[in-house]
Amino acid sequence: MARLLSAVPDSWVSVSATTRKPREGEQDGISYYFLDRDTFLKRAEQGGFLEWAEYAGNCYGTPQASVEEAMAQGKQVVLEIDVQGAFQVKEKIPQAHLVFIEPPSLEVLESRLRGRGTETDDVIEKRMEAARLELSQKMRYDKRLVNDDLETATAELVDYVNAQAEKPQGL
Repeated sequence: MARLLSAVPDSWVSVSATTRKPREGEQDGISYYFLDRDTFLKRAEQGGFLEWAEYAGNCYGTPQASVEEAMAQGKQVVLEIDVQGAFQVKEKIPQAHLVFIEPPSLEVLESRLRGRGTETDDVIEKRMEAARLELSQKMRYDKRLVNDDLETATAELVDYVNAQAEKPQGL
């Protein structure tokens, strides 16, 4: 996402809210908005999220107000969300473009997760199960990218975002 932000000057990546605990180095309001479960669910009930879902035992959601503000400013709004959330967004904003970024294989994904050193075996297994389910939905996306080579995947993503930004509204 950092590479996309630097390559597409009018892009804006939403900061999601989550009920999971911060990892080392993560900051509230920058990495995520870290909320307790009750606060998160109350905001969800009140319509405070454009989308939200439970993933690997934690809730994640996109604050609606910040997305609306960025869209009103004409920015290219980018949401880094799971499949459940993506389909909620598409339902609410039909002109949204869904990009599925997949690992080269499930083995590579598991190796990347383990390489972080931030997850327990139990959490990794939950994430792998979620990944299998998400991969089964990739054909419903507008664009699919394989994150095999970071430079290539980034270039493809930047090209796609720029191409969509250049189209007249409604296309």
